[in-house]
Amino acid sequence: MCTRYISPETGDIERHWHVGSRTPLRWVREVFPRYPAPFIRAARHGDEFARELVVGQWALVPWFAKSAKLDYPTCNARSEELSRKASYKLAWARGQRCIIPAESFFEPNWESGRHVPWQFRRKDGSPWGLAGLWNTWTDKSTGEIVESFTMLTINADSHPLMGRMHRPDPSRPPDRQDKRSVVPIEPEDVDLWLGARVEEAATLIRAPSAGIFDAAPAAAAVPEVD
Repeated sequence: MCTRYISPETGDIERHWHVGSRTPLRWVREVFPRYPAPFIRAARHGDEFARELVVGQWALVPWFAKSAKLDYPTCNARSEELSRKASYKLAWARGQRCIIPAESFFEPNWESGRHVPWQFRRKDGSPWGLAGLWNTWTDKSTGEIVESFTMLTINADSHPLMGRMHRPDPSRPPDRQDKRSVVPIEPEDVDLWLGARVEEAATLIRAPSAGIFDAAPAAAAVPEVD
């Protein structure tokens, strides 16, 4: 599961995905669960299809939540469970799909016997457009409107790169570890992902080719010098 990524600059998002922002809100570029971050969805207003850039919480708040602060994680959603998992099935059925821009993301590698963070960029230098779902939740007691999103994942047990990530579970056989990968959406498929019927959009949920990755252990932070 991905729980940390780097968001591109606003201008880079707008240029790469040809989308403008409807909100002046800013965000911290190193994103963790429940942080505000940008996502792209089909515009909710207007007669013609268009993309809009929104800022929301990275941890989807489902319609039935009593509070925006949940007691369980919703930053990642298993794609195999979208149609039946209570937190996601309504958003999935309604076509509330989004693109999560990411300059890079991080996953833990345990091949050395300890947690070594790896950083994943695209080999072509472009930002990632990661598949997600969004929801708009309203606090009934205050009227506050909360935008939020979750990042989709897919099984990666057999993936030559992503299958190497995450701590192995000794109680499971190698082919049943349920290692996970993000789901990139290529630029030519963005409008299909955002606007197509559920059955068509589902065809885009697939593990990425190992050839598109530029992946390596993350560089250690350089200490500041007085």
